Amino acid sequence: MAHATYSVSNFLLKGALRAFAHWEVEGRENVPPFGPLIVVANHQSNLDPPLLGVSIPRRLRYMAKRKLFKSLFGTFLRAYGAMPLDLDGRDVAALRGALHLLSCDGALVLFPEGHRYPGQGMHRASPGVAYLALKSQAPVLPVGITGTERIGPIWRVVFPTGHLRVRIGQAFTLPAIEGKLPRQQLEALTTMIMQRVAALLPPQYQGVYRLPETSPARQ
Repeated sequence: MAHATYSVSNFLLKGALRAFAHWEVEGRENVPPFGPLIVVANHQSNLDPPLLGVSIPRRLRYMAKRKLFKSLFGTFLRAYGAMPLDLDGRDVAALRGALHLLSCDGALVLFPEGHRYPGQGMHRASPGVAYLALKSQAPVLPVGITGTERIGPIWRVVFPTGHLRVRIGQAFTLPAIEGKLPRQQLEALTTMIMQRVAALLPPQYQGVYRLPETSPARQ
């Protein structure tokens, strides 16, 4: 049931994107074809998760706010591959579920900013992304998304319009570190991860992770 929901939903979204939007994907060749993977992206719209689903050639799972699962929509989210998460950073059950998924060579999408920030640029990310990458030693795949900030109400996800671009960077792995890391070091590693995402975005999208003007980020 879950696999069918994911496949059918992606098939329909691909059709809508080709019919109504200018959809571009760059860097599909950078996606590891198998093995554990943490996909890290900026977050601007409800369209971001399914857009990654049709842009990245892997079966993806997602972390989503726990309150979304309290409605009928939550049944669809679970079937599509979403896993409930408390955004207070202390959700031990969600962390265990994520680590289990990665130990089974799954691909997990994280939006470390936690909330959508359409048109505002990137906001400070939770250090949970660095903790999960260190604990699992899974490769991290940075992805920059542009254009979805113009997608407003939820129904627009069904009929997406505009120039939507997904740039996929090179996967990398954090160094293995023994023992418990202080929060300051986790935050430094998180900044490094998010700067890899920012490098795939134009300057106006980079927000708190704005790179020097010499950055290779392209418009």
